[in-house]
Order: sequence, then structure tokens, then C-alpha cells
Amino acid sequence: MARVLVTGMSGSGKSTVLEALERRGHVVVDTDYGGWTLPDGTWDDPRMSQLLADHRDVVVSGTVDNQGQFYDRFDHVVLLSAPLQVLLQRLRSRTNNPYGKSEVEAGEVANYVETVEPLLRRGATVELNGERSVAELADAVQRLLSAP
Repeated sequence: MARVLVTGMSGSGKSTVLEALERRGHVVVDTDYGGWTLPDGTWDDPRMSQLLADHRDVVVSGTVDNQGQFYDRFDHVVLLSAPLQVLLQRLRSRTNNPYGKSEVEAGEVANYVETVEPLLRRGATVELNGERSVAELADAVQRLLSAP
């Protein structure tokens, strides 16, 4: 049993991996949806604290301004990483979230890959190649969930 945070750039596959884990019966929370963030874009600390108090086995994903303040509350922090062109291709093709489709937003993503991803990498305990299949990525996270 473990608490796992999955982080990474938009298009890295976080939501897709969480969906696969949920189908396998794991408790998952995608903080991009469901009101987990406050208007300033940070996690709702009391709500996140309650989630973590209620679940010893949970996978959370998201990239918010204050996620680093929560790293010590997780047993593993997984960074999903993929090359910029892969991220942009995925963003252009997704239907559940329009972010990243405009040229301006694509430029933001490129900037985040250069400036934010290295910060996420420093806080990660595990880095996974987001180009691997969803099944392989879900297997890797599931192994973390069941590790002693």
C-alpha cells in the first residue's frame, strides 16, 4: 500500500495512466478535474489532506503551483516525461481538454518543458518514459503501490 503522485507536463499521459489504474480497481484522483484546485491554481490543501488521511493506497496526478509542498505526503513521486514533439502531438489530438492546441499554448508547453520539468525531475523519486505503452506505465505505478 502506498500513496503515489504522478506528475509531468500536459500531454505526458497522466490522466490516461490514472484511467487505466482506476479500471484495475485503484483509488485515483486527477486534480485537473473535480474541483481539487483553488481559483489561484493551487491544490485545496484541506481537501487533499483529507484524501490522504482517508486512503493509504491512492494515486494522485496533477501539476499545480504548490504540489511540491505535498511531496513528503507521498511514498513515491513519479515524473512522466516525453519529448516536446510527443507532448504537442498528444495535446493536438486530445478531446477532453483544449489546452495546448493554440500556437501560444504550444509555446507555453515548450517553455514549461524547459523550465518546469527540471524542477519536477528534482522532486521525483521515479521517472518513467511517457512514450511507453499505457499498460507498461500503469504496471510500473501499480508495482509502486504494492511495494513494501
